Amino acid sequence: MTRADFTEDVLIVGAGPIGLACAVAAKRRGLDPLVVDAGAVVNSVLHYPVGMTFFTTPDLLEIGGHPLACAGQKPTREEALKYYRGVARAEQLRIRPYTRLETARREGDALVCELSGRHGPERARCGRLVLATGYYDHANPLGVPGEDLPHVSHRFDEAHRSFGLDVVVIGGKNSAIEAALELYRAGARVTLVYRRDAFKPTVKYWLKPDIENRIGASQIAARFGAVVLAIEPEAVRIRRGDGQEERLPADRVYALTGYHPDFELFRRIGIALAPGTDRPRCDPETLETNVPGVHLAGSITAGRATSEIFIENGRFDGEKIFGRNPAAGQP
Repeated sequence: MTRADFTEDVLIVGAGPIGLACAVAAKRRGLDPLVVDAGAVVNSVLHYPVGMTFFTTPDLLEIGGHPLACAGQKPTREEALKYYRGVARAEQLRIRPYTRLETARREGDALVCELSGRHGPERARCGRLVLATGYYDHANPLGVPGEDLPHVSHRFDEAHRSFGLDVVVIGGKNSAIEAALELYRAGARVTLVYRRDAFKPTVKYWLKPDIENRIGASQIAARFGAVVLAIEPEAVRIRRGDGQEERLPADRVYALTGYHPDFELFRRIGIALAPGTDRPRCDPETLETNVPGVHLAGSITAGRATSEIFIENGRFDGEKIFGRNPAAGQP
């Protein structure tokens, strides 16, 4: 049963750091946006590994001029969660978590947004729609049998859970390497499976020697140039670089193969995507897409190039979308 329609001047989809920053920018310009998110507030940060420390300094994670206080030189996951909750409270942002945008369409001068959430389907009419949905909710699938088994995860959670277990980590970028190292140090028997023949030069400079030393000392097993064929209840079946098949024991499997934006949502809305890169068409000055009134913010503006935009450089997108704030002298 559909609830009564409601109207908003601005609807922001995504309550991550970039979405919250956009909401703050809108409020500073006299607007009162509604922010919705398919998950919790800063859902991506919530799903970072427990106890994780950010690589960047706190000042580069700050939004709306609110200082981020942390005990060390760099903030932890838990400190960031507390910080973004605090910003939302201080700015009195209207946020509706666990509410998903299914599609949107233009009808005359308004955008009609179909939502689903805790209260069932809803319909919102708005003048402007800002998508700040990120990419962390959509893992790149392996496309192999057994990928949906309960012991398989596309997110790394906590190494302690795997003490004394056989664990296979699929992937060879920073997140997979970090997970493999943490699992090893927590007492798991770890095998890293990577489709390339060697780690890429973009691996963090302090991780590369660490993982190479662990592999060289046979503390972490590695299968380079390997392709995953299937995941079974107690093993991962691969084809090694030499063409031979191997069955690796696996009590737990972390398929850390990266993520991508919700391109299907963009297509449903009518946003044009560039062939090959899926980079959305949008004005670099205003971040407005080819659909009038629909703007993008954060990492999704780069399509599949998810390593181009982070909190540090995406947190100012609200200024582009909502324009100059003469009262505050902001750009």
